[in-house]
Amino acid sequence: MLWWGVIYRCGVIKRKRKRRRKKKIEPSDDNDEQHRKMSASRFIKCVTVGDGAVGKTCLLISYTSNTFPTDYVPTVFDNFSANVVVNGSTVNLGLWDTAGQEDYNRLRPLSYRGADVFILAFSLISKASYENVSKKWIPELKHYAPGVPIILVGTKLDLRDDKQFFIDHPGAVPISTAQGEELRKLIGAPAYIECSSKTQQNVKAVFDAAIRVVLQPPKQKKKKSKAQKACSIL
Repeated sequence: MLWWGVIYRCGVIKRKRKRRRKKKIEPSDDNDEQHRKMSASRFIKCVTVGDGAVGKTCLLISYTSNTFPTDYVPTVFDNFSANVVVNGSTVNLGLWDTAGQEDYNRLRPLSYRGADVFILAFSLISKASYENVSKKWIPELKHYAPGVPIILVGTKLDLRDDKQFFIDHPGAVPISTAQGEELRKLIGAPAYIECSSKTQQNVKAVFDAAIRVVLQPPKQKKKKSKAQKACSIL
């Protein structure tokens, strides 16, 4: 499996006897994320979450390689980091993949630490994955990463309009755009995007939206105090 991330040697100390120099300690895997945040103009950690088999890994592969995997799809995509330009701003985007299966419930939250934004994915041909957004994933993210913005993403857009697919899979239930928008409002996500990793439709838009919400967070509406409400009534 290819390693897309940046690999550092752990705890290597360079010394020379002839000249006295300060010890130079190269960053280890433990402080790899911190090192990149300091060296880049702006480092953004983006973590994908959602049910298993909704296409999270394919989404990451399609975005980073401009190709759709047809043979082997790994359970979890290796961490990826690259410079990306959005609205004239250059950022170092780090992508983290997670496994949605219950077997990884205890390990998965370890990836949430330091996250700047989440991509919460569900399949547009799976009602169960759609329902789990509010039942499972929002409670988990609010518990482990409160306040981190979430981009809601509907995957497998190409299959939603594929009549033959639903003939072959009579149990599949399509999720409409209106249902996706309704869910976005319910969970308070700043954006909802439907995409297809196979055709690459809106794939770039997903990650551009994730970057923008970090660089330009939406303004929160201030709640009126009781005194202000009383004044407005008078």
